[in-house]
Amino acid sequence: MYNSNLKGVILACVSSAFIGSSFIIKKKGLKRAGVAGPRAGSGGYGYLMEPLWWVGMGTMIVGEIANFVAYIYAPAVLVTPLGALSIIVSAVLAHCLLDEKLQKMGMLGCLLCIVGSTIIVLHAPGERPIDSVDEIWALAIQPAFLLYTASVLAVALVLILYCAPRYGQTNIFIYIGICSIIGSLTVMSVKAIGIAIKLTLDGANQFKYFHAWVFAMVSVTCIIIQLNYLNMALDTFNTAMVSPIYYALFTSFTILASAIMFKDYYGQSISSIASELCGFITVLSGTAILHSTREPDHPYITDLYTPLSPKVSWHLQSNGDFWKQKDDDGQSANCISIIQQDYFN
Repeated sequence: MYNSNLKGVILACVSSAFIGSSFIIKKKGLKRAGVAGPRAGSGGYGYLMEPLWWVGMGTMIVGEIANFVAYIYAPAVLVTPLGALSIIVSAVLAHCLLDEKLQKMGMLGCLLCIVGSTIIVLHAPGERPIDSVDEIWALAIQPAFLLYTASVLAVALVLILYCAPRYGQTNIFIYIGICSIIGSLTVMSVKAIGIAIKLTLDGANQFKYFHAWVFAMVSVTCIIIQLNYLNMALDTFNTAMVSPIYYALFTSFTILASAIMFKDYYGQSISSIASELCGFITVLSGTAILHSTREPDHPYITDLYTPLSPKVSWHLQSNGDFWKQKDDDGQSANCISIIQQDYFN
């Protein structure tokens, strides 16, 4: 059990290094693409023609493959929290490459992430032995997990159809919330596929069962949704904000989904569970410190009727003339240029 968990830990660390780097590379690619056309945050897809974005995408794929294999050897409640290491990688690289300064308190946040991850690793539960995809399917159709899945889909639809078009450009939790709740289903289905591949390589073909292909379709669908909204979040907000918030929400929902579906904490002592919770809280504290010490990007203005400067105001006088006052130059109205109404006719 411990050898299996050790393999999972090593693969999770490798995955975090690649995924943390991919955030920065893709961010630079998104910036380049935004110069030539509509930004991803405004619904544009010009980044698909940007080679640097594809380099970042390739880096993320390598990281996700390592993460995929890690889920085969270790439980999700162990592998997922180790994603905090990707926050450290992205914060350091953002400091070096994107000029997003990492302050001293941010360094403390990185240290807390490392300490919390260590506590989680030392007290993580062992992997539950599974012999077939049918067994995973039985876990997936439990009433409790079906209720969780229905709740996730309902919340995701509200965020995608109602909240994202209205508040996505100003509220960082909209795009990241979609990624996180959908991501919890991604992890469960990816873990099922990983176990199916492992069992198949051991000689017991699992892809003859319809259930394996259902898990595969769910994985692909969820991954596409995640990537789309993660790109929008990265292009709209500061990377140092996106990474920790995404980690905190994604990890919380994934641990909850795994606890419901795989019953990871069944048979563990109260002290072990309490230690894991303390480790997770320590990691969340580190991400919160990282978040609080970084200044967010200003959201891109998409409203054509929004004034270009908050210090410029327009007024309609009683005679029908328009005049413009600059609040920052302290001039009186007599010194302001008058724009005659017939100019607008």
